[in-house]
Amino acid sequence: MKTIKVGDQQLDLFAHDVSTSPPPVARPTAPPAPSIAPAIAPPLVALDPSAAVPVSPAAPSLPPLPSPPRTADGPPLRQLQLGPHLLEFALRRSTRRSIGFMIDDNGLRVTAPKRVTLAEIDNAIRAKQGWIISKLQERGERKVQRQQRPPVVWVDGAVLPYLGGEITLRLHQAPRHSASFQHDTNELHVWVTPAGTEQQLKEKVKAWFQHEARQLFEARLDLYAAKLGVRYDSLSLSSAGTRWGSCTVQRKIRLNWRLIHFALPLVDYVVAHELSHLLEMNHSPRFWATVESIYPDYDGAKQALRKRSQELPVLFG
Repeated sequence: MKTIKVGDQQLDLFAHDVSTSPPPVARPTAPPAPSIAPAIAPPLVALDPSAAVPVSPAAPSLPPLPSPPRTADGPPLRQLQLGPHLLEFALRRSTRRSIGFMIDDNGLRVTAPKRVTLAEIDNAIRAKQGWIISKLQERGERKVQRQQRPPVVWVDGAVLPYLGGEITLRLHQAPRHSASFQHDTNELHVWVTPAGTEQQLKEKVKAWFQHEARQLFEARLDLYAAKLGVRYDSLSLSSAGTRWGSCTVQRKIRLNWRLIHFALPLVDYVVAHELSHLLEMNHSPRFWATVESIYPDYDGAKQALRKRSQELPVLFG
């Protein structure tokens, strides 16, 4: 078990799992080819990147698309071949009226009404395969980039991201764990016991971040809800890997506590985004117009949030 060093003291411290797309229709046998072939065969060019085309044996293999995690008690993942890509996705049935797609670092999740057939779900995926593959490849690249960043070393003087800036971690020995932030020096003081572990230190720092996040989110939600003329029923914190917020038809808002690492304008963008769903439960032009009415530079904030999330150090693994 890792120990924490303070100064010069050492503290011990859902569905079938194969594609249901119909088998290929038998076609009449083509007439025999001419007996004389050209000396050099022209290269095979795919005019439509989404079309299923033969892949040359010499072509480099494509990296696998991100897939949802397999769980012992969950339904098997479905598979669908999209050109050279084998897509694995999780399928959930619900009472919604249309097929919905959710893409994150864990791949594609599809939510579909109970009355929709598996073939119809596969066809809906094919209709959006360009967008789905592009987003999954983007997520996969970002996940690799995050995994390649060095993690924070939990020692006295470590630098942590907070509200778009940085704060310094200061460790002290004490009979019990506690934390206090010094605003004038931008230092987070954490007291740890001689027998405390690095994991306990991380949990204490995480709890402090989450406490700060809840207080900030409540204040910003109240501010932007008043601007929009809406009311939300509850706020809860999320620990999702990349999903920054959500809003339900029951008017419940969930915000990722890791937003506390970002500058206030980016926090406000997510707050404005989720509150706007209270008026428009979609991402239609009317929804974005609603967001713009209380947060004009939403597009710039969306791009900045994506960029900043790729630059964050690895804090808690």
